[in-house]
Amino acid sequence: MSGPRITVAVGSYDRHAPLLEGAVTHPGFDFQFVEADAGGSVGRHERFLQEWAWDAAELSFSSYLVAFDQGLPVRAVPIFPRRLFSQSQMYKNVKSGITGPHDLPGKRVGLNSYQTTLSVLAKGDLARVYGVAWKEITYVTAREETVQVPLPPDVKIERAKSMQQIEDELIAGTIHAQFTPRPPRAFLDGHPNIVRLFSDPRREEERHLREVGFFPIMHVVAYQRELADRHAELPRALFDTFEQARSLARGRWNDPNWSLLLWGKQELERQSKTTEGDPWANGLDVNRRNIQEFSEYSREQGLIARVPAPEELFAGPG
Repeated sequence: MSGPRITVAVGSYDRHAPLLEGAVTHPGFDFQFVEADAGGSVGRHERFLQEWAWDAAELSFSSYLVAFDQGLPVRAVPIFPRRLFSQSQMYKNVKSGITGPHDLPGKRVGLNSYQTTLSVLAKGDLARVYGVAWKEITYVTAREETVQVPLPPDVKIERAKSMQQIEDELIAGTIHAQFTPRPPRAFLDGHPNIVRLFSDPRREEERHLREVGFFPIMHVVAYQRELADRHAELPRALFDTFEQARSLARGRWNDPNWSLLLWGKQELERQSKTTEGDPWANGLDVNRRNIQEFSEYSREQGLIARVPAPEELFAGPG
């Protein structure tokens, strides 16, 4: 492979399998894709923004906004490899007295960190979608912020020793709810005390999708800015390579037995019928409202000083 060697750290998803397998290449760059976990106290986001461990990486949208706001030498392309609705990622203890979002003020809620993208999305949705005063909730965080930023003095924040402590307190009921991008272990293990906040989160998310019109962004693809100064074609090359991989991954779902899901192919067909356009579409213009709303959430929560225009944040195709 000719061209500059660029290391790119990504998570392991079906849409990234072609990248990690080496099934997609680019004629102008020698992209070296490596699988790197985003979890733990020092995960992919921290290693990229704090150590510059790779030339480019799949990165928390929230931490990217904070890094951009602080002038760190990083830029992103409008590729969004991870997306989540907040509603399925909210969990509660069944004995907490919480029947819905309106019961959360006055309660203690566990988060990975205040800055975690899912945390920002959940707090923002509580306010805009459900009319909940999110500052009246006490947040218990398990990790240092990926990018250090002064947090608002009027926000109630406590610090746990670890995510395990938060999950133990969720089971015990001293923490009443948890908003995290991955399910609590107790939920996965079927603990009777731990359930999702919404009794039918899928119906809630489908309603939310119809109203807002987009699948919320969790991650972006970011690169060290100086690389584009030396290789002006890098942003476009990254965009095209990720898009080729996504197209190849999407085609694999045409095999009805490609995944472990018994009705995976039928579910993809159902998704196509119930959504307008492609909820995973990349590019700037189609994601403009998505980017704008999350940036407003970040400013409202004291993480950034201003809401940048999408064109400031992303290089590459519109």
